[in-house]
Amino acid sequence: MRKRLVVLGAGESGVGTAILGKKEGFEVFVSDKGVITDQYKDVLRNFDIQWEEEQHTEAKILNADVVMKSPGIPDKIALVEKLKKAGVKVVSEIEFASAYTTAQIVGITGSNGKTTTTMLTHYILEKGELEVNMAGNIGDSFAKQVAEKDAPVYVLELSSFQLDGIEDFAPHIAVLTNITPDHLDRYEYEFENYIASKFRIAMNQKEEDYFIYDADDSVITEYLDKHPVRSRLLPFSLTKKVENGAYLEEENIIITIDNNIIKMPTTKLAAKGGHNVKNAMAAATVSQLLKIRKTTIRECLENFHGVEHRLENVLKISNVQYINDSKATNVNATFYALDAMKSATVWIVGGVDKGNDYTELYSLVNEKVKAIICLGVDNSKIINAFGNCVDNIVETQSMKEAVNMAYKIAERNENVLLSPACASFDLFKNYEERGRQFKEAVREL
Repeated sequence: MRKRLVVLGAGESGVGTAILGKKEGFEVFVSDKGVITDQYKDVLRNFDIQWEEEQHTEAKILNADVVMKSPGIPDKIALVEKLKKAGVKVVSEIEFASAYTTAQIVGITGSNGKTTTTMLTHYILEKGELEVNMAGNIGDSFAKQVAEKDAPVYVLELSSFQLDGIEDFAPHIAVLTNITPDHLDRYEYEFENYIASKFRIAMNQKEEDYFIYDADDSVITEYLDKHPVRSRLLPFSLTKKVENGAYLEEENIIITIDNNIIKMPTTKLAAKGGHNVKNAMAAATVSQLLKIRKTTIRECLENFHGVEHRLENVLKISNVQYINDSKATNVNATFYALDAMKSATVWIVGGVDKGNDYTELYSLVNEKVKAIICLGVDNSKIINAFGNCVDNIVETQSMKEAVNMAYKIAERNENVLLSPACASFDLFKNYEERGRQFKEAVREL
């Protein structure tokens, strides 16, 4: 009897899982509550995989041996509850795919910095001539790569939603960049639930594995004190000296693993800002563990300029710098962006609020923001939060309108910063589309 795999959600991770399931001999069925894109329909037809759209037919789903649920589908929907009650295993793509590869896995999670750290780590490992694939929230899905072009090493960017669906998944090297309140709407508005979700990255690690984390993040260190992990700890810090791991000493990054030391001046880093120093520390620590030459690590840190939609300088117009930070979908990411501003800033903010607490931004907004342009369907929370900090708050309903308004307000030597602190789904498909629209609107000024 062939085992039956049902895939809920026909996006990148869902279709990738279907391909891998087919290759591994499962009877595969894909079900999506929405409309499946033509591109993915073609792939499913090509692999002769059965699918349905705009519905979930329970009779075709509840008879599964295993269900892969796409990360965007909440655990609390009735169908998922029914599957669990029926004793059907519901897993994430990461869990499903990891069973079919013997690769060494570097798993990277955190509220912020995970994309940059993932891309930087992959960049260094590739330049160090390792055969390495990158997946997770980036590019082709992990499952598809395992099915079609498996590699000996993977660097995976992992969200809390992906980690919620793991049982046996265990990365050899786990990285936790930081934890700040995010996605609380998915975690009963309990920060503790979200923290526990992030720490699942280390739950199956053994003594010979490694856990790299931000030792300046009190949320992480306090949780570690109460819930120790089995793997070997390699902290990184901007404020304190660590014996094994990475720290800052007189503008130099020092990375030590078993008396093997790399030293690099922060002035040479291509990507500026304290958060990028931390991303560099994490990526370089991984690279040193995987035996990449020190000169290669240094050269890569000097040449890596960061990620699109993350503090990306777009254009200077009439001496005003326009900056795209559309990837800032939570308050902490926006905190880093505002902190990096060196002159008065017109701040474009707003979107779908995920249970945000804006109080940690007050001092930065008071100090740096001359005007706020709200870009969202409902801006009331932002207006209430910052009404006493900034005199000039304007509401807009489209990116073009927001950028044109910013152009009128900003003066010489100032910044216009898109750093929304919110999800994008009210007016845009995703943060990438939001960022692209910003760049287009700026170029049309």
